[in-house]
Amino acid sequence: MDTNAVVIEPPESATASVIWLHGLGADGHDFEPIVPQLPKNITRHTRFIFPHAPQRPITINGGMVMRGWYDVFPMDFIAQPDAQELLAIRQDAQGIYDSDKILCRYMAEELERGISAQRLVLAGFSQGGAIALHTGLRYPLTLAGIMALSTYLPLADTVESEIHAANRQAPIFMAHGQFDQQILFQFAQHSRAYLEKLGYNVQWHSYNMQHNVSPEEVVDIGNWLSA
Repeated sequence: MDTNAVVIEPPESATASVIWLHGLGADGHDFEPIVPQLPKNITRHTRFIFPHAPQRPITINGGMVMRGWYDVFPMDFIAQPDAQELLAIRQDAQGIYDSDKILCRYMAEELERGISAQRLVLAGFSQGGAIALHTGLRYPLTLAGIMALSTYLPLADTVESEIHAANRQAPIFMAHGQFDQQILFQFAQHSRAYLEKLGYNVQWHSYNMQHNVSPEEVVDIGNWLSA
């Protein structure tokens, strides 16, 4: 078992996998408690993998070292955004591409274990959701879907030139809190609109919450995974 991830094996032989990335400052245990809340028709044959992000200094937190998929700079998501700002915000491109490689290694391991790419879901919350979107849109094999919770589309200025046709039709589940103070609701809305403009199938959900996951959202996640 990979010591850099929390892995929940299903009671029956795994025929599908979900790789689920946590948010800034958390770790792979963060979403582990959600698995028992999901429908049995999913959990009985699905392997859940919750990787731990590398430890890195985070600029927005005064350089404090914590688990993060990439660095975050001040004022990135604070001002009221417009669509153009989604393309212009300062981002840690190197960190994002490094984490893309980490996620691709986990995906390769699942393929080696006999899981079809079409039975593989990339999921993530906040930073983790940004990496799931980044990697999923560029991945050369068709995936079951991409789940992006309380997040946004990173490196939006490079998406159109780097996307892979294999996942043009991949279902995307996006969910966001209307009162999120860490990644403003408008950034998620602009990300959704940009993805739809590029022709992606986005199932959009919004909730009366902040930067977290609600029980209603867990139900919707279960329904989407089932589908």
